[in-house]
Amino acid sequence: MGNDKIGFGTMPVFLTAISTILGAILFLRFGFAVGVVGFWGVIFIILIGHMVTIPTSLAISEIATNQRVEGGGLYFVMSRSFGLNIGTTIGIALYLSQAISVAFYVIAFAEAFEPFFDWFRVTYEFELPRQVISVPSMVILSWVILKKGADIGVKLLYIVVAILFISLFLFFIGTTTYSDTHTAGLPSFNFRNPEQLFFIFAIIFPAFTGNTAGVGLSGDLKNPKKAIPIGTISATFVGMLIYILVVWKLSASAPEDALLNNQFIMSEIAIYGWLIIPIGLAASTISSAIGSVLVAPRTLQAIAHDKSFPVSKLNTFLAKGEGKLNEPTNATLLTCVFATVFVLLGDVNAVAEIISMFFMVTYGSINLISFLYHFGADPSYRPTFQSRWYFSLAGAIISVWLMFQMNTPYALASLIIMVIIYLIVVHYHSDRKGLESIFQGAIFQFSRKTHVYLQRTEKKDQKQSWRPSAICISPHSFERDKAYDLLNWISYKHGFGTYIHLIEGYYSRSKNLEAKRTLDSLLDRTDKKTSNVYMDTLISPSYTSAIAQLVQLPSPSGMENNMILFEFDKNEPEYLNQILENISLVQAGDFDVVILGSSKRAVRYEKGIHVWIRNLDKDNANLMILLSYIILGHPAWSRGFIKIFNVCKEGKIEETKKQMAVLLDSGRLPITDKNIEIVPLFESSNIKLLINEKSANAGLTMVGFLEDQIKHEGISLFEGYDNIGDVLFIESQSRKELN
Repeated sequence: MGNDKIGFGTMPVFLTAISTILGAILFLRFGFAVGVVGFWGVIFIILIGHMVTIPTSLAISEIATNQRVEGGGLYFVMSRSFGLNIGTTIGIALYLSQAISVAFYVIAFAEAFEPFFDWFRVTYEFELPRQVISVPSMVILSWVILKKGADIGVKLLYIVVAILFISLFLFFIGTTTYSDTHTAGLPSFNFRNPEQLFFIFAIIFPAFTGNTAGVGLSGDLKNPKKAIPIGTISATFVGMLIYILVVWKLSASAPEDALLNNQFIMSEIAIYGWLIIPIGLAASTISSAIGSVLVAPRTLQAIAHDKSFPVSKLNTFLAKGEGKLNEPTNATLLTCVFATVFVLLGDVNAVAEIISMFFMVTYGSINLISFLYHFGADPSYRPTFQSRWYFSLAGAIISVWLMFQMNTPYALASLIIMVIIYLIVVHYHSDRKGLESIFQGAIFQFSRKTHVYLQRTEKKDQKQSWRPSAICISPHSFERDKAYDLLNWISYKHGFGTYIHLIEGYYSRSKNLEAKRTLDSLLDRTDKKTSNVYMDTLISPSYTSAIAQLVQLPSPSGMENNMILFEFDKNEPEYLNQILENISLVQAGDFDVVILGSSKRAVRYEKGIHVWIRNLDKDNANLMILLSYIILGHPAWSRGFIKIFNVCKEGKIEETKKQMAVLLDSGRLPITDKNIEIVPLFESSNIKLLINEKSANAGLTMVGFLEDQIKHEGISLFEGYDNIGDVLFIESQSRKELN
């Protein structure tokens, strides 16, 4: 069946690419380039340019042999790798560059008729506009492609490429008086005007952008996995070799002033140059135009086929294809009209430069995709053609560097335009995934290596500074979210939080499916918040067995978990009994314990965090202060503050003040003297009444406790705080250093 499939082979890919590579720039600009920077300067430009195009050719060949590259060529590769939103953004820029390239090549085609324009000016003393040739040429080209489709376009490519190579052959065997009287050789060639190197690079770089032109025919190929690598890579290297030979021939055949002042210097060198070079230029430009007018509509058709445009009727119109090859008739019509507008303008040099920027963005993206696939080590990425990750990485970096070397304002403008297009696309397609589809593997690899490194480092460095790695388990995730919010505050900047939803029962297929559905629901809820909390579910037959599993779980952060967070409803404290029954189990693992008493009251962030320190809080105090500082780093607490209430005996007020001053100064904490209150405790005083009175309006109140108190007081230890909002009870297993 596969052999009977209708489509093109490898040769059209090669012809489309090589006809674009050996285009107008080669005939009109290379002589000027050699005149300005010399033989070695242009050779350097060719090598630098191919440090982008060769990795790109290797990368696109590699990706094409891992997945079927369907209609749209480069757009298809990027949209299936970076996601549809990013792919559409780059695809639109790619289409614009391809469509305007059609106009650029048609305008350059008119330059082949310079002898005619010169004759007309001398004979009739009137300067004919170039549109006399370019506009009819664009109309004829449009009619041919619309009427006959890609098949006639490919047949024309065979003819024009043959003419192109004949003209180059006659150029290479031609001689001049200069070449007869001067010895050509590497020692005699020079490198001049280095300050103009990147100016010249910007002028001739469009010549390098044809290497992936043939990929746009992907939807019309019998076997893209074979045709794209062979056609693309061979065209790239053949083009590079011809560039070097042309530069050699120009340097050996003409003096500097002739190279600078005669854009048709090749016609002075070639045999029958007065005829064959204009014909060769016409062949090269029209073949490049054909290549672009074949590729651009297919890019547009593929974008519309993915329903990426905001207007559904526009998607339907542009995605429509005709015949066995699904010819993009409507997309071709729009492309031809679009290109004709730029042909009428007559001068797209400035536009061509920013279009080169879009090509560079495309090349950089392709190389980045290849590098991330290599780095991510996805088992499903098994291309039959293998490049190397360092080629792809170099190609991506050099692409960005060259953009800014060529023209910094244009580079910035290109990136700004890309951002604007992306924001529009995301606005209309917010349901589509973005960069995570390509970065997921790379993130996995980076995370894996980081976790191993952190584990080994932690074992070696036992004196590292403390940071919370808190874990919470609760069966009440869909009833109350105060525990999740607290983990979110802790993990925003300084710590890490893991939230586990408990599903009670024995592990089974049905429970496993329930756990997956529950996790999806939790993730959907947290997507609406800015969160750094890691979510998961746990199936366990009892709360105690769940805690036993919990204390042995490794943290996704790579750190060891060091804090357990429990939560109960202050108005319905029955669940608190289960928590207290398992405190000793938690403390066996040397975890800090925090128990959140949730209230129905909304958090009053602007009222700050109140920290209550008593004599029994010798180890708890520093943890409470550190935790309050960490929580205050979350944006929700931007208007908040920390207020410390230090409870002491009546005769210890001054001593306590000095101790607090030393503690806060050494700890460099943002707590002012006015936010420290020394509270004398008389024998008749009730500490809970004091807390209820002074912290009635606090956003969060922190109170220390000890395990021994639970043994004596039980659940009553955590009751009696009815006049205040959320209360966080804290027991530290070790003293945390503030300095």
